[in-house]
Amino acid sequence: MRLLPDRSRPTIALLGAALLLTAACGDAPERETASTGSDGAVAAATATSAEDFGGFDGLVEAAEAEGTLNVIALPPDWTNYAEVISTFEQTYDIEVNSAQPDASSQEEINAAEQLAGTDRAPDVFDLGPAVATANADTFAPYKVQTWDDVAEELKDSDGRYISDYGGLMSIGYDADSVPAPTSVMDLLKPEYRGKVALNGDPTQAGAAFAGVVMAALGNGGSADDIAPGIEFFRQLKAAGNFLPVDPTPATIASGQTPVVIDWDYTNAAQSEALEGQRNWEVVVPQEALVSSYYVQAINADAPHPAAARLWQEFLYSDVGQNLWLKGYGRPVREVAMVEAGTIDEAAYAKLPQVSGEAVTLTEEQTAAAAALLSGGWAEAIS
Repeated sequence: MRLLPDRSRPTIALLGAALLLTAACGDAPERETASTGSDGAVAAATATSAEDFGGFDGLVEAAEAEGTLNVIALPPDWTNYAEVISTFEQTYDIEVNSAQPDASSQEEINAAEQLAGTDRAPDVFDLGPAVATANADTFAPYKVQTWDDVAEELKDSDGRYISDYGGLMSIGYDADSVPAPTSVMDLLKPEYRGKVALNGDPTQAGAAFAGVVMAALGNGGSADDIAPGIEFFRQLKAAGNFLPVDPTPATIASGQTPVVIDWDYTNAAQSEALEGQRNWEVVVPQEALVSSYYVQAINADAPHPAAARLWQEFLYSDVGQNLWLKGYGRPVREVAMVEAGTIDEAAYAKLPQVSGEAVTLTEEQTAAAAALLSGGWAEAIS
């Protein structure tokens, strides 16, 4: 099953956010060196596999010599990223600097442009596919050791980006505040007045983008025609049901956003986190199954190119993939890991169960949908 997103993500105040603001004002410090490592800076920055470091041990040596990794837009409670980051730091002698955890995919790219040439620039990206494909020329080609485990349609043939974890679009709701929705169209009912939030702006955030696709499928549209999805949100706004608030764990916990259109792994994580506090339930509309993966890429201008490559190797190892699975993300190496018996069976069994075939947009369909949204979204919800 092919799973696709980008997101607006929960906020945590970190030093990195202040650094980005400084850079935007033109005061970010210039980077002194591009990288270190046994073969020198240039070799690390142009390495396309671990073999270019003389093997995996050589990559670890070069990455630990750099000692730092800059990540961006990785909220701790998004697919278990807190444990992903801490495990990486515990495994290797590398400090992870996390900036702007609430940023969208487009904001990741913007930050890289603002900080280009400084040691504050993001080393790696976690992006929605629409943004990734549009910016592929700014990524450094690199193929992890488990590259062959990932289906060809889920990665760039040149190694510039590769799918990582995915999910299904869902509706999370406070069962004590609203009736259980059984379809996308249910959200137009009066019972949901002022209560339905979408995770982000679909012209910038993949979760919101996929939410519009889900609405299209539930409103007579298709992967080739998402106009009914935009029309659905126009109707949702006209009915007074659309809540123009980006949902976060805090807004869900407080009851500010009683209904949230978001990925199943994010909504499922909230059900677990709020157990005993709020009756947060999750439904995946069977008439509108939408799946997608996020995408990993390395910044071609990464200030820590060896650490960036080691991070990728970690994410696509059994350990990294199972850590995402613990956060309800569906790992892209799922099939290979099931066959090898290396998947976390307990976490795997907790994934939301669905029946039927999920729709996943092709690159061409994604581009067409993005173009339609850029011209029609703002008007639909204004």
